[in-house]
Amino acid sequence: MEDIKKTYIMGNQHVEVLKGINLNIEKGEFISIMGTSGSGKTTLMNIIGCLDVPTSGRYILADREVSRLTDDELSVIRNEHVGFVFQNFYLLPYATVLENVLLPTLYIEHQMDGSDKRARELLKLVGIEKRARFKPNQLSGGEQQRVAIARALINNPELVLADEPTGQLDNKTTEEIMNILTTMNKQGKTVVLITHDATVAGYAEKVVHIQDGIIIELP
Repeated sequence: MEDIKKTYIMGNQHVEVLKGINLNIEKGEFISIMGTSGSGKTTLMNIIGCLDVPTSGRYILADREVSRLTDDELSVIRNEHVGFVFQNFYLLPYATVLENVLLPTLYIEHQMDGSDKRARELLKLVGIEKRARFKPNQLSGGEQQRVAIARALINNPELVLADEPTGQLDNKTTEEIMNILTTMNKQGKTVVLITHDATVAGYAEKVVHIQDGIIIELP
């Protein structure tokens, strides 16, 4: 990322949220982006994950300059290269655990052969294979987040973005989820974690602090 800026227009006001972000994330790295509410970390995450584009600056993902791609092109990049884990899980309430994990495969042009088998393997990886036929309302918060992690991995993304993934979880479950993300990283995934929690951020190899739309150096 080079000199990434993001300005939102709200009526007659221009609100500059990101003010020139320079950030290099290496393949296979585990990085935490830490900041308080309103610091710009969520906007930065959205740009990293191709959910949004910057107002100016350059961002290269998977050897492509993605800053000026169309919505359809961004969708392809997301589906092929990025997996998302969110604080609120975003599981479909009427679908089973297995169906939720398989959901991203419906949005790729050529559905992966053996997707069902891979989904079951991922559920085993996150320790919830016995819940494959359950619905989300039959699961605990920690179990739902495990499903969300398996879903994030189903298309074998290079980059996993975790936005406050432990925000609704107790301390014990937080540790379990962070251990899963650490294991994923050790297996070669690039993991970017967005958090306001210093303890959670400490699981990463590198912690980046953002404040008022810029990356700051702490003393």
